[in-house]
Amino acid sequence: MAEPAGPEEAPEDRKPLSDEATSEFALPEGLVPEPPPAEPEGSAFVVPEGLAPEPPPEPEGSAFATPSTYSAKDSPPAFTPAYGVPLARLPHNAPWQDRMRTMLRLPVGDRPVPERAPKDETGPSVPRVLDLTLRIGELLLAGGEGAEDVEAAMFAICRSYGLDRCEPTVTFTLLSITYQPSLVDDPVTANRTVRRRGTDYTRLAAVYQLLADINAPAHEVSPEEAYRRLAEIRRNRHPYPGWVLTAAAGVLAGAASTLLGGGAWVFFVAALGAVLGDRLAWLCAGRGLPEFYQFLVAAMPPAAMGVLLTLLHADLRPSAVITGGLFALIPGRALVAAVQDGLTGFYITASARLLEVAYFFVAIVVGVLSVLYVAVQFDAQLNPEGALSPVERPVTQIVSSMVLCATFAILLQQSRGTVLFATFNGGVAWVVYASIAVTGEGSTVMATAVAAGLVGLFGQLMARYHHTSSLPYVTAAIGPLLPGSATYFGVLAIAQNNLDQGFTSLAKAAALALAIAIGVNLGGELARLFMRAPGAVSARSAAKRTRGF
Repeated sequence: MAEPAGPEEAPEDRKPLSDEATSEFALPEGLVPEPPPAEPEGSAFVVPEGLAPEPPPEPEGSAFATPSTYSAKDSPPAFTPAYGVPLARLPHNAPWQDRMRTMLRLPVGDRPVPERAPKDETGPSVPRVLDLTLRIGELLLAGGEGAEDVEAAMFAICRSYGLDRCEPTVTFTLLSITYQPSLVDDPVTANRTVRRRGTDYTRLAAVYQLLADINAPAHEVSPEEAYRRLAEIRRNRHPYPGWVLTAAAGVLAGAASTLLGGGAWVFFVAALGAVLGDRLAWLCAGRGLPEFYQFLVAAMPPAAMGVLLTLLHADLRPSAVITGGLFALIPGRALVAAVQDGLTGFYITASARLLEVAYFFVAIVVGVLSVLYVAVQFDAQLNPEGALSPVERPVTQIVSSMVLCATFAILLQQSRGTVLFATFNGGVAWVVYASIAVTGEGSTVMATAVAAGLVGLFGQLMARYHHTSSLPYVTAAIGPLLPGSATYFGVLAIAQNNLDQGFTSLAKAAALALAIAIGVNLGGELARLFMRAPGAVSARSAAKRTRGF
């Protein structure tokens, strides 16, 4: 037998040949490979004569290295320059409203540090301070204050208790505030909804006194003390009983009718219609009806009294009776607050307030229009052209305007100390208006704006002197300027199917209302602009707003 093959001859143990060994391009045996051709002279890759060779490439480095073209001398300033960011100087002798308003218009990182440290090392509880802030802001917003003033008050409370990194937000029905202790801590947010609104300027003045004590360095008002005083303010009874308010509404309507040329009997009839309308509105409020229907019902008795005088052929002025009754219903306070919010940049709140004012106007128009439509069916001769003739009785009209302002202040539940100034302020406003519109035969819109501007200026000066709200000094004083006549004549024209004339008169009423609101706001801004405390000029414009780009 043949011996088996050794392991070196076993096919499975041999190393496999490479591809090169069996390649088709391998040279046959006996052939020598040709040498590579020499590079010809004058190659395209040779640098021509007269040209310098390229410099070697720069070595790779870090992307954060300073560029070779950088110059520290000519470079623009960094985000935080060496000399620091200029901060607004807030003098201690300036009113706290101005200081807080200035800080609210600054970014959070640019606001100065707290002016005084908390009263103890630990400080009050954050949720307790936020709740106190929201409760006070609710009273201010429900009392008719503007959104910016409410935010300034909320920010002042938090800052007084050491919560400087807070952001208040105010809308028409919602108050919220956020506090963040530091950039790495979670923020704490609380909010509160405004359910009911009421007009009580005595309560509003008490809230401002509490705010002044909280922000004053000489006072140390703890959160517990602030809660106690806030509870007393909420339990405080109105300074005037219900029968006084009803009588004030009647006297206001009578004074307004006398202001428009009526006599003693017109005063009595207008007062009676306003009293009946006020009692019907109170009845609807007690039954839980919305304010829209309360205004609608309250506008019907004065219109009915004017129609009754026309049907009886009494030698009186029915237009003065109806217009006088409307003066107590036109929502001048809400209109001023709406325009103020719009001018200060709170457009959502301003839109909601303007919508509320529009609903109230529609309710008044519907109430008067319903009565006048029935009167037209009974052939009541209501002539708007004859009622438009002006009657110049300077002394009687000045006294009537002051009585109107005094009764308006009583309806707003003002303290007795502010009624006198509001009465005087309204008398001055009527003198200015009559001098331009009646004696000078100028534009009624311009006269209204100028008179309202003086009202706002004087009211803001008194508010800064007493460190309180300007509403008690302003709202009642604009009573003689309210567009009651234009509203009535527009409604009457619509009832007589003169739609063009009616809508033109209603547009005039809207223009007069806007003139009042803008004039009041402009007067207040002028008082803040020219009556600054010493040292209040800042290096940075804190009130700068967007410019549309």
